[in-house]
Formats: sequence, C-alpha cells, structure tokens
Amino acid sequence: MPETPERIDLGPGLSISRLVCGLWQVADLEKDGTPLDPERGADALNAYARAGFDTFDMADHYGSAELITGRLLARHGKGHGRPVAFTKWCPEPGAMTAEVVRRGVQDRLDRLGVDRVDLLQFHWWTFEHPAWLDALHEMARLREEGLIGAIGVTNFDAAHLAVALGDGVPVLTNQVSFSLVDRRAAGPLSDLCRAKGVKLLAYGTLCGGFLSDKWLGRPEPAAMPDWSRSKYKRFIDAAGGWDVFQGILQAAADVARKHGVSLSNVATRWVLEHEAVAAAIIGARLGESEHRADNLKAFGFALDAEDRGRLEGAFAVATPIPGDCGDEYRRPPYLTASGDLSHHLDAIPSIFTAEPVPGRPDRLRVSSGSVWEPIAGYSRAVRVKDTIRVSGTTATHGGDRCVAPGDPGAQTTYILDKIAASITALGGSMEDVVRSRIYLRDASKWEPVSRAHGRVFGAIKPANTLVQAGALVGDYEVEIEVEAVVS
Repeated sequence: MPETPERIDLGPGLSISRLVCGLWQVADLEKDGTPLDPERGADALNAYARAGFDTFDMADHYGSAELITGRLLARHGKGHGRPVAFTKWCPEPGAMTAEVVRRGVQDRLDRLGVDRVDLLQFHWWTFEHPAWLDALHEMARLREEGLIGAIGVTNFDAAHLAVALGDGVPVLTNQVSFSLVDRRAAGPLSDLCRAKGVKLLAYGTLCGGFLSDKWLGRPEPAAMPDWSRSKYKRFIDAAGGWDVFQGILQAAADVARKHGVSLSNVATRWVLEHEAVAAAIIGARLGESEHRADNLKAFGFALDAEDRGRLEGAFAVATPIPGDCGDEYRRPPYLTASGDLSHHLDAIPSIFTAEPVPGRPDRLRVSSGSVWEPIAGYSRAVRVKDTIRVSGTTATHGGDRCVAPGDPGAQTTYILDKIAASITALGGSMEDVVRSRIYLRDASKWEPVSRAHGRVFGAIKPANTLVQAGALVGDYEVEIEVEAVVS
C-alpha cells in the first residue's frame, strides 16, 4: 500500500492529490450557528496535509471552511509544497458585471488570505440566465491579472461545458457528482473532457458515506441526521430504491473481498479509473471519522474485467439518475438535501420581463433588449391567449456578440436556453412547445444541432422542420424559432 495518495498534474504548477479533502461538512457542523475554532480546524487539516492529503476543496457557502483553510495556508507560507486550495463561487443569478465578478473573487482571496486562488470553480443555478458567460469571461480576465491560477466549473453538463469551451473560456476542471450510484459523468461529459483536455473532479463518490460496509444488509433508514446523507438518500431513491442500492453494495462488497480492501475503496477506485477523472473528493470531518489509512488502499489494487462485469450486472438493475450532470440543481426531481433549491436560493430571477401590449389585453410580449427590436419592429416572443411564438433566435450574447463561433452544437444549446427563458417569462415551459423550425448555414452540420435539440426535446417531441438557410448573418451557424401552446 502506498504511504501517500497518488498525484496528478492538472496544469503547470498545479500538482494535486488524487484524493481531495472536501470541506462541505464544515457547513453541516456549523449549521446551529456556532463556527468552528479556526486554529483547531487548521490543526486537523494540517494532519491531512502531513499525510499527503494536501489538496482541499471548499466553497463560498461551506460555513467557515475558507477561513479555516486560510489559517492552514498562512502556516505554510508561499513556498513550494504548500497545501493546494480549491474553492467555489456560487453567486445568485443576476448581472455579472466586471465589478460583481471582481468582488466575488476578492472575497475568496480575502477569506483564504492569499494573493491568488489555486483553482476557482464557478457554479451557476440556471442556464436560462445567460450572465454565466459574462462571469466566466471576467474570471478569465482576472486569471490574466494573476488573481486566479486556474478556472474550473461545477455541475456543468456536457452541453454547457461545450458552450463555455467553444466560446473561448479556459476551463480546466468540472466538479460533478460521480459514483457507483450516479454514473452520468461516464457518458457524454467524459467524452467531451477527453477530447478537450478538461479533467473531472468527482464528488459524492461515497454517496455521503452510504457506499460503505456499514450499510451492507442494513434496513432502509427512516431519517437522515445531516444534509449530506439527506441529499444522497435522494440519489439512492432515484436510482431504484433501497433494494437496488443493496444490490450495488453487494457487488462492490464481493469485489472488495476479492482484493482484501473495503467496499469504500472499491467505490473510490471505480471512479478514479475513469480516464477523465483527475481526483475524487472525500469528506474531511476535521478530527471526526478520519479514514486516511483506509482511503490509501484505493491505490493498492486495480479493477479487472471480472470486477467490472460484476458491478455492471448490479448497474443493469438500477434506474439511471435522470438528466445530465448538474440537472439535480436545475430541474425536477431536485436531488438536494431539501428536495428543492430553498436552502440555496430564495428565487431564480428571469432574464426577460413580460410586457402587456397596449390596447391588446389578450397579448403579452418579451424583448431581448436588442437595438434592432425597435428599429426592425419585432419582439423576442409574443403570447396571444394560450399560444406563444418565439422569433428566430440566434446565439447572440450581450446584444451583438456571437457565442461559440463555428460550433453549431454549442450555438444550439445557447439558443434553446434563450428560447426557454422567453417561454418561461410568458408563463409557459419547454414542455409546451409543439413546433420548432431550425435553419442551418451548412446542412452538413445537421447532426450536432439535432443532438442538441434532442437533449431538450427528446421527451417532448414537437413537430420539427430543419432546412438549409444558406448565408445566415455574421458568424451564426444556426437559427431556431418555436411555437408553444400553454394548456
């Protein structure tokens, strides 16, 4: 068994442990309003760092985790070999001006007590609000200033990660749920990451502790004592329930017995062996329930074809977690501790506002703010009684910029987000769409457009027309209009 975790180079000067210490449980420990003592917390983190677990992951909403980590970093100075600190910025949806983004980044710097964040990861609650691209581009500018070492995102699905990359954002990592229970990241997201050189940071690898020997053969719990287990019990329910979960546990236990390791080691190893995964994030309880010695055993064996076949057999009985990575935060069923976003946000604002049409009480419209709308005389969308019609929509951002030039799949994803926001503002939803029309610059690029359309409309299946339009204006590869009927 190795004495320290394996390491991986994420980028120049960014060497990390392949087992990252996640500090989300700090918020759990402080939920009664009593903060942890930062020096004692730093002592606990230092014990991890001395054992080679020297990479820590936290967020702006993980209680005092940034402050505790800041105390640890201060003890080690700025020299080579100091612990590595990842944190996340998870702002509420709204305008992401240069000032807003700089303030969000500066808050992370101040709380960590550093001049540069090693890896700053960005989370966005709803892609219907397009300011997430503004935020990422501002972060890229602050990276050039030296305030950010590397840019990551969290809970991005493959489609929106592709939009960010296609729009020129230098994304290095994407932190997503990935486990024997939640295997979504093994699909299109891993394919994209391999193609583009992005690495995954996997959280939820042990499902809040459920993927361990202690739960094998145990009855289904009636209540959850903390946020983490409340969340992952929802994942277990979505994957087919407790009996199906016990089947996965039994398969992992059989593999563990063969290799003389723990069930948790098998769960971790399965995730780490995916090519796109740089590291798995394990919970650090700051002195409670530390399992460093056992966690190291994940690097002392490898899964063979028989092991994978046994696990695949258990997966075959399970129900795939719905949607793509991050959907648990953006659409029902919300697989969060509370089952919705109430403990994260008060509300999600719309980018568009429905306006009455003078003299027409049966009509509403929304405008995108384009300078051409009043000049050319059109609206982004109009609702007449129960019918919503959305104008031909392109991947225009900020009024005049084409998103992801040359990438028709990414442009389609961005367009459908704009369309969804328009329909939502008028009281409908994408499920109400009955007709879509797609116009392509180049008919040979129909497949990425069709796949992006299918990710949104695969279950809705509106009537559709796809035509080659020839020379669309500017760098636009695709334009889409839709019609919806609100029931």
